[in-house]
Amino acid sequence: MTISRRHFLKLSAASAATGLGMANVFPALAAGDASKIGNGQLGNNNGKWTGILNQYHTTPRAKRVIWLYMAGGPSHVDLFDYKPDLIKYHETDMPESLTKGQQLAQLQGKALKVRAPTFEFKRYGQSGLHMSTLLPHIGENLADKMCLINSMKTDQINHATAHNFMNTGHGVAGRPSVGSWVDYALGADANDLPPYVVMVSKELAGSPQPLAANQWHSGFLPSRFQGIEFQSGAVPVHYLQNPGTARPHQGRLIDYIKRMNKMAGDRLQDPEQITRSLQYEMAFKMQQSLPQLANLETEPDYIKDMYGIGQGNDSFARNCLLARKMVEGGSRFIQLYHRGWDHHGNIDGQLPNVCKTVDQASAALVLDLEQRGLLEDTLVIWGGEFGHTPMSQGTGRDHHINCFSMWMAGAGIKPGMVYGKSDDFGYGIVENQMHVHDLHATLLHLLGINHEQLTYRSQGRDFRLTDVHGHVVNKILA
Repeated sequence: MTISRRHFLKLSAASAATGLGMANVFPALAAGDASKIGNGQLGNNNGKWTGILNQYHTTPRAKRVIWLYMAGGPSHVDLFDYKPDLIKYHETDMPESLTKGQQLAQLQGKALKVRAPTFEFKRYGQSGLHMSTLLPHIGENLADKMCLINSMKTDQINHATAHNFMNTGHGVAGRPSVGSWVDYALGADANDLPPYVVMVSKELAGSPQPLAANQWHSGFLPSRFQGIEFQSGAVPVHYLQNPGTARPHQGRLIDYIKRMNKMAGDRLQDPEQITRSLQYEMAFKMQQSLPQLANLETEPDYIKDMYGIGQGNDSFARNCLLARKMVEGGSRFIQLYHRGWDHHGNIDGQLPNVCKTVDQASAALVLDLEQRGLLEDTLVIWGGEFGHTPMSQGTGRDHHINCFSMWMAGAGIKPGMVYGKSDDFGYGIVENQMHVHDLHATLLHLLGINHEQLTYRSQGRDFRLTDVHGHVVNKILA
């Protein structure tokens, strides 16, 4: 058979593209380790991903992560980083030595005036951690259980890119989220629940910052590793109900579709065929597991009262309780997003309200995990994408990336301590900076993963969550 030169070149280009695509889609095969493909790690008989790691890099302290993500940027100088000089120099000029040449968001080119916190700080617990009285449940119950980090640093000053950076280690959308990396590395603990779940609570009236799904996207990893967003309310996943088909018949139909997709996947070498089958299979299993799990009315009244369920806006509280039930069921990485922390104006009126909606439930989640023996291997993280300025922006504060606060508790975290220190105005870091890349490296370390060794080949290079940065912060580890 003879073919034209143009057709030959077209076939050659297609073959080359297929080879490159195979290397990108199957990094283990590209690296010469075909065993990771053949041993069922891309999906065994029950559809459970067992992780790309054959063994842990380090001894794991955590089995799972719950990230309480305060979207919008909680003001560190109003909540966690007590600075008497803000009170002393209220409404005077910020020292130019601190602010000159520094990146600002909406205050660029404007007069920079010191703003004192309106609400009182108090020392809590035997550790004497300074925190705002706006967070009494967190202060009174968790001061001796948490590590308060007052020296966080990020690179991105606007919400969308800062969310990308906090979640993926890169300011531009398209990289895998930290939860996707964890799922890819370690796999699932449960057969009938997603390993990576995201919940966004319903906030008070207003216009909270929008959140894009790329915050929990799998990026260049196969799409099976992206987070599954649950909805607030009694039905977390839409269209999950049985359409009226007898369950045995439905199961046989899914098995048939699975076999067809496997044949197509083998022929086309397309992992998305496998992903599609696994989605059907997971939905089939969740038809039985999720309704009972999501029914919070089965919980004792004292537990619901502990979280604050039934008290005002309890959307976040319900998500916290559901998160506890999901880690009991085997989900590995859960993010609870709560928006409404971006206070460019009326911070005195808005901050108490948003604190009230998360304070009790945040503390209850940690205490509930502890009383069930789950806190010792569950890492809890609380914080947003950045902080807010020590300078005023009218009646509020602007975005701040040079220094902000987060706290961590649980698996492997040293309790009752403050890590890092900011200057007298809470503007910059003077001791023990903890960059977002360091946070990611430490999180992976607690899960038994060396952040430098967890890589994925895409577009001709090996990528990792921390890029070429990051180090494990051993000082906060117990």
